[in-house]
Amino acid sequence: MTPYAVAPLASLPTTAPLRCLLLSSSHRVPRLLRPRPHSNGTPSPVLSAAPRRCPPSAASAVDSPTPFPSNQTSRFQQWDSMTAKFAGASNVPFLLIQLPQILLNSRNLLAGNKAALFAVPWLGMLTGLLGNLTLLSYFAKKKETEAIVVQTLGVVSIYVVIAQLAIAGAVPVPHFTAISAVVASGLVLNFMNYFNWIGQGVWLLWEDFITITGLTVLPQVMWSTFVPFIPNSILPGTISCIMAVAVVITARTGKLSEKGVKFVRSISGWTATLLFMWMPVAQMWTSYLNPDNIKGLSAFTLLLGMIGNGLMVPRALFIRDLIWFTGASWASFLHGWGNLAWMYCLNSISREFFLAATLGLFIWIAIAVWRDTIAYGYSSPVKSLKELVSGR
Repeated sequence: MTPYAVAPLASLPTTAPLRCLLLSSSHRVPRLLRPRPHSNGTPSPVLSAAPRRCPPSAASAVDSPTPFPSNQTSRFQQWDSMTAKFAGASNVPFLLIQLPQILLNSRNLLAGNKAALFAVPWLGMLTGLLGNLTLLSYFAKKKETEAIVVQTLGVVSIYVVIAQLAIAGAVPVPHFTAISAVVASGLVLNFMNYFNWIGQGVWLLWEDFITITGLTVLPQVMWSTFVPFIPNSILPGTISCIMAVAVVITARTGKLSEKGVKFVRSISGWTATLLFMWMPVAQMWTSYLNPDNIKGLSAFTLLLGMIGNGLMVPRALFIRDLIWFTGASWASFLHGWGNLAWMYCLNSISREFFLAATLGLFIWIAIAVWRDTIAYGYSSPVKSLKELVSGR
């Protein structure tokens, strides 16, 4: 059972027609969060207006004399619960991804072999950490508990690796100090925001910070991927940083429209997603330039990443979150399956391994889209995907 559950529609204190009317006027369904105790110690559920979807048949039932279709509501609630469990289960493969590296670093440190840790690129680890931290803030604001756990796990596990690299001397002390301060501040602020213990002004400052950071890091990482074919320069990051600061100041001073402000607030989520989306591109580009180095890739690690992101696809599709759906799907198909396909083409993995991974991924995605279509009562998966893209 997931730590937080959506309140069943049938349990709401309204009649069926009124309940349909409420749901059709807004897609925000009360959600039960972790119980908070009264003064006498008795837990009481706290309602949050986290966005939740309702089946189209619920909205159409308002204008129709026919009774509310209880079987449609049941299918919708079951799929809601299942997608939350799938997203929660993604913690397992994501935990295992960094665990082998942490154990290997620990053995080398205990053996005094600090030079071995210099093979781990700390800048690449830092990029992943910033991406996790940014998405953590994105999901904390949306109150998506399972995704919050996944991103928190990513932040903590990558930070442990960076701390090990700092012990070995691979990370400069000033850089590690700054990283530690950002990680600690980010975790505390996201925790406080999740439980509504922080002021809106402080949270907006944190959002501005991660927006500027993401927009600065993304173009710099993309540029650095193709060095030495292009000159090594910090100019892309510098220019994007100046533009990011200007955009944030414009939004904060009220010189943008409401739609423009909303766009600026969504930039951090998109930049974090694009950072993760660029990682497999960089990996495949490196493998293309140096095919022999592909033997250093772990097929099992790529498979775990594909499974972890694949488990989050149904939840992202269910809540109609295009940013989450784009990132999880891209990571599953390109970072996971795409790199496995490249390894298969270079005879680095067996045909049986690649075919099993391919069938598993494509069948899983097909089942997720099909179940989502049934839960929403659509006649075809195309309509469900169109609603996802339109943001309705």
